[in-house]
Amino acid sequence: MKIAVLIEPVPGNGFRAKGGEPLAMSAEGTTRAEAIARLKTLIANRLTLGTELIGLELGPEEHSLAPLSGWTQDDPLLDEWQQAVVDYRRGVEDDPDRA
Repeated sequence: MKIAVLIEPVPGNGFRAKGGEPLAMSAEGTTRAEAIARLKTLIANRLTLGTELIGLELGPEEHSLAPLSGWTQDDPLLDEWQQAVVDYRRGVEDDPDRA
């Protein structure tokens, strides 16, 4: 995982490494590498305490019946039902007494 880290010099004390939200922590060290290593340790310690950092995919949710789509494919009962609908419609259209 990669996160953005701001590294800035601290007058008279070396360097400060800062992470942004959701890992808004900072660490200081006499060298740039030491500040980064300390920040990395702080973040690692936080994540070992049960805290999770995940990526969240946003987008349209799948319809609850989506796993069932296509269940009627090659179903002879569906073919019979569709034919019955066609026959019924023809009967209704051909009958002048039906509105």
